Amino acid sequence: MTLKVGNNDRYNTLELFVGCGGLLDGFEKCGGYETIASVEWAEHACKTLVNRLKSKYHYDDAQSKVLHFDIQRTYELINGWNNDEEYGSHSGLDKVVNGRNIDIVIGGPPCQAYSLAGRIQDKDGMKYDYRNYLFESYLEVVKVYKPKLIVFENVEGMLSATPDGVNIVEKIKEGFNNQGFDIIDDIRGNALLDLSEFGVPQRRKRVILVGLNRDHFGDRNYNQKLLLEFYNSILPKYKSPQIPTVYDAIHDLPAFFPVKEPEATKKMKFSHEPSVSAINGHTPRFHNKRDIDIFRTLAEDIESGNNKFQSTDSLKQLYTEMTGKISNVHKYFVLRWDQPSNTIPAHLKKDGLRHIHPDPAQARSITVREAARLQTFDDDFEFLGSMVQNYEMIGNAVPPEFARRLAAAVSELMLRTKLQ
Repeated sequence: MTLKVGNNDRYNTLELFVGCGGLLDGFEKCGGYETIASVEWAEHACKTLVNRLKSKYHYDDAQSKVLHFDIQRTYELINGWNNDEEYGSHSGLDKVVNGRNIDIVIGGPPCQAYSLAGRIQDKDGMKYDYRNYLFESYLEVVKVYKPKLIVFENVEGMLSATPDGVNIVEKIKEGFNNQGFDIIDDIRGNALLDLSEFGVPQRRKRVILVGLNRDHFGDRNYNQKLLLEFYNSILPKYKSPQIPTVYDAIHDLPAFFPVKEPEATKKMKFSHEPSVSAINGHTPRFHNKRDIDIFRTLAEDIESGNNKFQSTDSLKQLYTEMTGKISNVHKYFVLRWDQPSNTIPAHLKKDGLRHIHPDPAQARSITVREAARLQTFDDDFEFLGSMVQNYEMIGNAVPPEFARRLAAAVSELMLRTKLQ
């Protein structure tokens, strides 16, 4: 399947909440897109992205393209800021854009406030979390640069989030409409996508909103027809014939086996054989002997076909027996070789209990590189943070392979309007 842009146009893109650049990477890979500027508040993500733009896509001005700043401070973001304690000084987004037209604004605000897991864990159900309304900052930037099209990504939980009693989707629809953009009416029915259908070896459902500028495309009725065509005819052409599996993604990476006395190595920060891999990020985190024993037991249970620990109750009972603690949710999940992974989350930065390697001999959770492969990052994509920061960047990212296919579909949508 050809996934390159099918015309001679190059579309200028502006990325917001870019993170380490999963969406950006996919659009760059597709070809026909020019990264004009990107905005991100996390310094380690900015460093990672600058490195990627330089090393992979050969942008000599990568450093100036990536703005390390808080998007909520929109006026300063646009016009520049000086001597900020956290963000230093910068001439601002307007200087970087330098009068060029922005064709597409891409990005998705941090999802923690909308996620079901986040709402369960927070005592107020994330009701007072400022991230509920970061989409407003996104739209403030859209208001300034008036792109032809916008791409907005977020978690499925967005569809049921009601932080102030009003469904957040209705607020987003209203915000888009006020800026002159149409998004699909039936979001759940059309824009909630299973990314495993697009070459991603992972169960990952995400809301992908494409917004059409009425000044460029047409009136609301026309745009709704065009969006229905996009979701139901154009985008499905870029699905994979088969859903890739964990085996497809990580089976060829070097194995790591537990040392004989992992507790004795704790001061040395490893519980498994030291890394023999030259692949960036392929180093196991430390696991204590108890967790190694649990991981081995669970993986052997699956490999042997005994399936003793397949129910939630049995997993909770195992947790209690091994730790002496009680949990209302089961803590463990072993990846299956012949299936896509469960969702790769930012929570991996805290532990890997729900992302246990399927090989019982290795008895460990997945490495940063294995998480990256399950998210479809190329091996030449270097993550320049700590191990904790790298897991977080990967978990928060849009899988680049899905983004590549999305970019091709967006290009086809843009071309169709040009020919009509």
